[in-house]
Amino acid sequence: MRVLLTGATGFIGSRLAQLLDDAPGVELTCAVRRAGSSCFGREVVVDGLAADTDWSAALKNQQVVIHLAARAHLSQGQLSDTLVDCRKVNVDGALNLARQAAETGTHRLIFISTASVNGPGSTGPLTELDEPTPADPLSRFKLEAEIGLWKVRRDSGMQLVIVRPVLVYGPGAPGNFGALVKWVAKGVPLPFGAVHNLRSYIALDNLVDLIVTCIDHPAAADQVFLVSDGDDLSTTDLLKTVATAMGKPARLVPVPTGLLMFAATVLGKKTLAHRLLGFCQVDIAKVRHVLGWQPPVSVKDGLNRAVSDRLGSPQNMQKSV
Repeated sequence: MRVLLTGATGFIGSRLAQLLDDAPGVELTCAVRRAGSSCFGREVVVDGLAADTDWSAALKNQQVVIHLAARAHLSQGQLSDTLVDCRKVNVDGALNLARQAAETGTHRLIFISTASVNGPGSTGPLTELDEPTPADPLSRFKLEAEIGLWKVRRDSGMQLVIVRPVLVYGPGAPGNFGALVKWVAKGVPLPFGAVHNLRSYIALDNLVDLIVTCIDHPAAADQVFLVSDGDDLSTTDLLKTVATAMGKPARLVPVPTGLLMFAATVLGKKTLAHRLLGFCQVDIAKVRHVLGWQPPVSVKDGLNRAVSDRLGSPQNMQKSV
């Protein structure tokens, strides 16, 4: 099975590339922006992810394309310009790749989207049947890309699999999880001792296992899957579990959630507060039923792996095609 992977040097992609490189019967090609990127598999240099990028060299003889690469953060500066640039990568670039893949005879495209496409999920666990209600620009771009990909699928016959993961954690995780791990490791008191929300998470090893399953599973064709560990946690319990895995006390101060939300709003951190204090659950019954897939790693083991090196400083997401 010949597989092309984009985003192979990022947090998720590097682990997935390692797994695919060791998988029997898989010939892995990684699309990178510059030669010598220290990725697994065969390396093909592709000049960025844009609407006019030429993918012919990378796509030659590929049977499956896994599209992980995306712009995951909005940089500082003029927001309107940043959003335009982000859309060019996350929407135009993704659809350009999909069209060229279909034209060259690729059998299946696996697109890694986000559960944020479905919305915050404050009224209960989200399912694939729920109407998408993305609440931020990056999620809206992912949904726009999904809609365009279904059109490519209808016009070409190339199979499409869309995977929508929740927040991914693991060794070296970037973003909010990495920051929380750093503060717990330092023993800094955190005001999250009375947060009674429930949120879904997914261990890095669980996500890459699901992606590998989708490569050749016949039932995965033309499906959308929400994925998580299947075991939801409150922010308080998450931090307690992380602290236990580190062998450190959980220094959590029981500040009322309403007060935290008010303070975050005043400080302009309302979005961050919703991610830490709000509800966001997904139901993974569909992926379990359709693929017979079960998360191979428990939440406890996943968090143990995530903090095994104590993550003194979370690594930044590496940029790749």
